[in-house]
Amino acid sequence: MWKIAVGFAVFAAIALYVIGKGGDSLDMSGEKHGADAVHVEPAKDAAPAATAPAAAPASDASAAK
Repeated sequence: MWKIAVGFAVFAAIALYVIGKGGDSLDMSGEKHGADAVHVEPAKDAAPAATAPAAAPASDASAAK
């Protein structure tokens, strides 16, 4: 029985730590759909999709005959 209480205390401590680190930016309201959804711009250091190599076309050898 005491193990359940210790486990709960550890879980609660971790949850409070994560919530405390999140500060005002932490949203606990669940999933958002439609106009309520907030879309965040990608990070500045992330590579844009335009610089990714294009997919190679399928070769004729793999086509069904």
